[in-house]
Amino acid sequence: MSKRHSNALDRSPVHLLHRASQSVTDLFSREIKSDLTPRQLAVLTAVARNEGCNQTDIVEQTGIDRSTMAEMVRRLVDKGLIERRRSKKDTRAYVIKLSQNGQRILKSAEPLAKRVDDKVLHALGGRGTAFLDSLSLLAQRLEGAKA
Repeated sequence: MSKRHSNALDRSPVHLLHRASQSVTDLFSREIKSDLTPRQLAVLTAVARNEGCNQTDIVEQTGIDRSTMAEMVRRLVDKGLIERRRSKKDTRAYVIKLSQNGQRILKSAEPLAKRVDDKVLHALGGRGTAFLDSLSLLAQRLEGAKA
């Protein structure tokens, strides 16, 4: 590969974010040692913090798009990690809660995910806080640009 092409990719935020995401996902998989993905863990965490929520609530809390969320909820129900029931307030809507197995999986995965977060931030040396602030700002501004 020519140096010109390499430098273009090395300065591409899209490319670098993708590479970093792949690396972090691989690290997460090695630590968690299950088929649970980081996004599935985010959903389980959101449900645990807001039991009886609906899919729209989880979309708002996680930033995962609606169509992806619908598929993730279906898979998590199939895996027995969450339960989905008709809302008593609105029979057109579903409420979601963690199953007992989901609670167990979340409890065991949380410290492992924290270890992954710590490894990622450690890899940045003393720049972890600035990195998190920058990622948060980027997500907020780009999500706002969707509208």
